[in-house]
Amino acid sequence: MPYLTPTGTPRRTGGAEQLGFGVPGYAHPLLAPTEWAELTRPGTPLHWAVLNIDDGPGARPDPHCLEAAGRLRNARERAVRGATPRDSARGAGGRLLGHLDLAFGSRAFGELIADAQSFLDWYRVDGFYLGRCPAGRAELPAVRRLTSTLATLLEHDEGGDERGLLVLGPGTHPHPGYAEAADQVVTFCGPWADYRWSQVAEWTAAYPPERFAHFVHGVPRTHLEEAMRIARWQGAGTIFFTDRDRQHGQTDPFAALPSYWDEIVSRIGPGISE
Repeated sequence: MPYLTPTGTPRRTGGAEQLGFGVPGYAHPLLAPTEWAELTRPGTPLHWAVLNIDDGPGARPDPHCLEAAGRLRNARERAVRGATPRDSARGAGGRLLGHLDLAFGSRAFGELIADAQSFLDWYRVDGFYLGRCPAGRAELPAVRRLTSTLATLLEHDEGGDERGLLVLGPGTHPHPGYAEAADQVVTFCGPWADYRWSQVAEWTAAYPPERFAHFVHGVPRTHLEEAMRIARWQGAGTIFFTDRDRQHGQTDPFAALPSYWDEIVSRIGPGISE
């Protein structure tokens, strides 16, 4: 079973943990209205979804994105108001994150902060997804500086007591220090052929499942249960699995719903909005 943690690392005894969805970024709401509507369906176990207009907030507010953001925000507020005390840990579901493209550390700090401020001003996002995040030790200080500044922007922008959410998207296991630079890290993003043989980094065992996310494309319907078992065993609390892949003209397999969306929703279980 090659996807297990290496010998000597405490195994994840998952199964009881509540998985939920992180959506890396659907297509524009005008092109993917069904996808965006599904995010607000009562019972969908959504942790967060990424809004990405043009590798960022775009040049100006987009009316279609404004509408989608408002619907998700309203659904979240209804869900949180209706949550029972035992659902409090899941009350963070349904957040909208603005996409910031770090270009593996090559983008200027000022550009990223300007994009973040536009997301806050135009779409009232609940946090940020840092796409193409670097993973090396040398880039860690710059990422820490960025996430610290973003956290301050979110604190000043929010009217309530809830913290903004910061998710790093290196798509692989980064240097362990990245785990302390944000709320969650995407430690796998790739095809099912690689995921089913993957191993988790030993240092992740020191953190709870809500600190990690896995995005996997090309997952056959017949292997959904195995894929979820791998995610739980490797300690990921947030997932997005799809049978779409990069073949047949599909440049972004995460831009649309998987064909088995209803089935995977039912397998994971209802979210707080039920």
